[in-house]
Amino acid sequence: MKILFVCTGNICRSPLAEGILKDKLSKLPVTAIVDSCGFESFHIGDPSDSRALSIARRRGIDISGHVSRLFTIEDFDNFDRIYVMESSHYYRIIRLARSEDDRRKVDYILNLVYPGKNIQVPDPWYEDMDAFEKVYNMIEPACEVIATEIMRKSKK
Repeated sequence: MKILFVCTGNICRSPLAEGILKDKLSKLPVTAIVDSCGFESFHIGDPSDSRALSIARRRGIDISGHVSRLFTIEDFDNFDRIYVMESSHYYRIIRLARSEDDRRKVDYILNLVYPGKNIQVPDPWYEDMDAFEKVYNMIEPACEVIATEIMRKSKK
């Protein structure tokens, strides 16, 4: 399975989700590809925000190798599922979708925990460490659902 997480600049929320899921999957006998990207070009090539790095590090997760990149049309071909953090990401990706198959791949990450609610993960960029902690705590259960699903599918 190939999973993509999307946020605005690809330095806070989506790298955290990527790191959390990679960490969970590293403890399972499964193979999966996990990546993240963003929509705004002002952070292309940048590492994760230092606050995201710190929150991940506290949990034993290393996201220091992350390099920000933009979402591309090819991501529809390269990933099975595309999880967004908020409605602006969702609608931008849906507008870029070339087919119903592309659109079916896209969902809000928190719909994994709260199906059909379209709850958004707030952008912690302008906030303090508490906001990054809150984001981590929102994303982690969704990543657990993804890891469980990948494990279940690998047993088929």
